[in-house]
Amino acid sequence: MIYLDHAATTPLDERVLEAMLPYLKQNFGNASSQYALGRLSANAVISARDTIAELLGCRAEEVYFTSGGTEAGNWALKGACAAANGKHIAVSAIEHPALIESARDMQKFGYEVTFIQPDKDGVITPSAVENALRQDTVFCAVMHANNETGVIQPVEEIGRLLNERGVFYYCDCVQTAGVLPVPAAYCDALGISAHKFYGPVGFGVLYVKKGAKIKRFISGGMQERGLRGGTTNTAAAVGCAKALQLAVASADENNARVSALRDNFVKRALAEIEGAYLNGGGGKLPSHANISFDGCDGENLLFLLDMKGIAVSTGSACSAGAVTPSHVLLSMGLTESRAKSAVRFTFGRNNTEEETEEVLSALKSAVNNIRKVK
Repeated sequence: MIYLDHAATTPLDERVLEAMLPYLKQNFGNASSQYALGRLSANAVISARDTIAELLGCRAEEVYFTSGGTEAGNWALKGACAAANGKHIAVSAIEHPALIESARDMQKFGYEVTFIQPDKDGVITPSAVENALRQDTVFCAVMHANNETGVIQPVEEIGRLLNERGVFYYCDCVQTAGVLPVPAAYCDALGISAHKFYGPVGFGVLYVKKGAKIKRFISGGMQERGLRGGTTNTAAAVGCAKALQLAVASADENNARVSALRDNFVKRALAEIEGAYLNGGGGKLPSHANISFDGCDGENLLFLLDMKGIAVSTGSACSAGAVTPSHVLLSMGLTESRAKSAVRFTFGRNNTEEETEEVLSALKSAVNNIRKVK
């Protein structure tokens, strides 16, 4: 299989699995238990939290463990709203469904929501954010880089603006952790997910800046300093820390290699396939290429490539099965037909030039076959 859907998930690094195994087997104690086996787990959790905090550029007491990026986004939005006085939320229209749907949930409780539209390149500009704010705005979410297009957002400028206005700023860094330095200094909270950087599935982190007001999301025990009940997943915490450590250490080398593969793929796809268009402009993550193919349906292309053993996507994995076109591409002003013809290719550190050649060949064949039928 040729895997080109690293924005959806990544394979678990063998070095990460090796670090996790002791806490899945012999050192299996509950980190909240008081006896020796539990203390082994508790110490591993403390060490993992310290490592992650150092890599994110924050304090250990600002790091909270979650089940992943979706929970982190839900907690940030709903927890910030619960801690504030105000009834308005601003969320970028290109956010992951975790934020879009969380904002819609809050409408049931009397909150008004403004969805901030991007420009044609998929960028949420600081001026667009400023225009969306009101006196009673309590929360704003603009992601670090979009999961479908890879377009990097001006989060530092946005963060400064929201800080001046006293609005809680959440930055979804699920796609950028281990790839780019995360903007912890410019936001009140940010979320990451371990399985996006070759770590375990089902584990993530919510950073909350000291002093930022947020309420608990999951009631229960006193885990995560009383803000998130539930038995701590020691093995996953260790795995997340190890994976992030490895990703950050090799980011420059991996980014250069992956972007070279992606750039060559995009250049040839646009030159060799008539009616192919790259979606999103400006600065992009090194891995992402979102391309529309006139006269095709993205789902059909995905199916034909899958038949050849090639895994790609038509957008967010959390929106898989949706019959509507990508909300991200539509918000950028693409027509419905152009949005429905889009396919997302996301490269990873294990991909090769030979695989790129094979994908291009299969892609050209698939596009031609679909157009002939139509």
